Amino acid sequence: MREEILEILSGICPDVDFETETELIDGGVIESFDVIQIVTELMEHFNIEIDADDIEPENLNSLESICEMVRRKMGA
Repeated sequence: MREEILEILSGICPDVDFETETELIDGGVIESFDVIQIVTELMEHFNIEIDADDIEPENLNSLESICEMVRRKMGA
């Protein structure tokens, strides 16, 4: 799953090093439009529902936090 998410992220923001970046939102590395694209792609690819409450830095600041959010949503 991690590789699938990395592929999605890299397809949307090819210039970002998602392997090492830990402040994607807090550091302004990705913009709000990127966040919307990422969330949409994740929902479609993994057939999950990501609510507005989930779209916050703690869930989207790093590859690991994004993977954890997807795992949670898949288990819900």
